[in-house]
Amino acid sequence: MEYVVSTKGLTKVYGKHTAVDNVSLHIKRGEIYGFIGRNGAGKTTFMKMLTGLAAPTAGELSLFGKTGEAVKSQTERVGNLIEDPGLYPQFSGYQNLKCKCLALGIHKEGYIEELLAMVGLEAAAKKKVKKYSLGMKQRLGIAMALVGGPDLLILDEPINGLDPQGIAEVRDILLKLRDEQNMTIMISSHILEELYKIADTFGIINKGKLIQELSKEELSSKCSDYIELKCDDTSKACPVLDGMGISDYKVVDNDTIYIYEQVDNLGAINKALANADVMVNLLNVVQERLENYFLELVGGEENA
Repeated sequence: MEYVVSTKGLTKVYGKHTAVDNVSLHIKRGEIYGFIGRNGAGKTTFMKMLTGLAAPTAGELSLFGKTGEAVKSQTERVGNLIEDPGLYPQFSGYQNLKCKCLALGIHKEGYIEELLAMVGLEAAAKKKVKKYSLGMKQRLGIAMALVGGPDLLILDEPINGLDPQGIAEVRDILLKLRDEQNMTIMISSHILEELYKIADTFGIINKGKLIQELSKEELSSKCSDYIELKCDDTSKACPVLDGMGISDYKVVDNDTIYIYEQVDNLGAINKALANADVMVNLLNVVQERLENYFLELVGGEENA
């Protein structure tokens, strides 16, 4: 497996506060990696260490297969939008990109126009940034991060504060970069529902610790719909379920069972239970939302 980013025990301490605590994380080439966590969970600090904006206190970082001091030579292959895009409001979108290109020694004709088209801002190229909407500023920020043609793009909360249209625009840009340019992208957010639409792999961080790293398929299996059955006696209900070929279920307590298969077969399940003289008090499908799963994983409202 080829990893663009790999960390082992990466840690960052500020005074007495441990912002990132012993994180071992892996990002595969050509994937979108969704980095999930509440505000203050350590997402931004971790990303700063990947881009060279912050030095790790402890642990190991591998970037494009390079480790130690050699990592510094690889940071030029990383584009980033962390915290504020750092735009000049009195300049147009074109002029902002021109400044970045000049700083990097890029003079290719038509290059800025290509970047503006990539993020859907070609029509607003001459418009002053102070008149841009928040979504337009975020898209310009992404274009700024793309100057130089990075192999890894790191975006910190790029959809935060955007309306649904703005979120959709950013989402389309990222999918296009992955699918057409095979770009590796790490994007952080506290909105799991939105990242689920684009990410291939997810890392969930809480209080500086990476508490889970899983694929989209694994996340889907954890958040699939299930049947909630409440009855007078679960010991009588279980043999009925077994007899129907249902094996993927969990007895929660004396009167509750969660059934994780045959979700569209409520009628047959109800009939079989009734025929076995099992009193059914509740039988319905529960839609497990991604956000609920995330809240349960990080401890709910106590970490808000």
